[in-house]
Amino acid sequence: MTPYEPSRDPGAGPVYDVVVLAGGAARRLGGADKPGVRVGGRALLDRVLAACADAGTTVVVADPRPTARPVTWAREDPPGGGPLAALDAGLRHTTARYVLVLSADLPFLQEGTARLLLTVLRTGGADGVLLTDADGRDQPLVAAYRATSLRHELAALTKEHGALTGLPLRRLTAALDLTRVPDPVASFDCDTWDDIATARARIREHGHVLDEWISAVKDELGIDLDVDTGVLLDLARDAAHGVARPAAPLTTFLVGYAAARAGGGSEAVAEASRKAAALALRWADETDGDPAATPDGGPDTRPDAG
Repeated sequence: MTPYEPSRDPGAGPVYDVVVLAGGAARRLGGADKPGVRVGGRALLDRVLAACADAGTTVVVADPRPTARPVTWAREDPPGGGPLAALDAGLRHTTARYVLVLSADLPFLQEGTARLLLTVLRTGGADGVLLTDADGRDQPLVAAYRATSLRHELAALTKEHGALTGLPLRRLTAALDLTRVPDPVASFDCDTWDDIATARARIREHGHVLDEWISAVKDELGIDLDVDTGVLLDLARDAAHGVARPAAPLTTFLVGYAAARAGGGSEAVAEASRKAAALALRWADETDGDPAATPDGGPDTRPDAG
């Protein structure tokens, strides 16, 4: 069993939980609402939440706000008490043996990164596994930890200092045995408006824009569905070339509608796509060798037309 799969032991509880720290002052952004800043049409917080959607419990330490999926809200006392106080407040709502600890400003965090952190943690003996950035610096807010290790060290710091308010995060990480995984992309965080601009530019690059757009649309429409976009693109191409250019968007819309009527799910989309693609190819076959055919949707100028 991998740490991101549901446990088959009814008494084991969820395999991992998540604590997202989203209550910082964002001074380098002029006090802007950083978790709500949009990159690729999605709030930074929602992008982070999408990377850990299979967690047992997801706790966001901040004042409540609308999010793309349900979360548990927590707040350190007093608010603004710093990352250790926030982590302690969030950890109180978790029960799993492993905990992902994330900041809310990671535009390129992916589900695969979360899985990697958890896998390395589970198979090793360290207290935690964290990413390092392009300069080799530790990123303790892109990390997976053993919950028992976190609770033990937070309790020790509380006993030593009387409270966690104002203590830097390094006071915790210095006491833990940590494994480091280099990842300059997933560890990229948005502290400044230049960082935001860099993130917005990157997701519009050719190799990223389609996946980013599909993810944004699914979030906006409340759709949690993984489909083979290659199949849909092939269908759109066949409809455009074999029938008429406007047939491409209309056909893919009808495929989605048919899949929904069939109960939804990726298999329903695949089956509806298969049928529509076969129809488009049959349609195109009928016009092969007919110079008067107009699959591009132009006017039919034959004498007997219409």
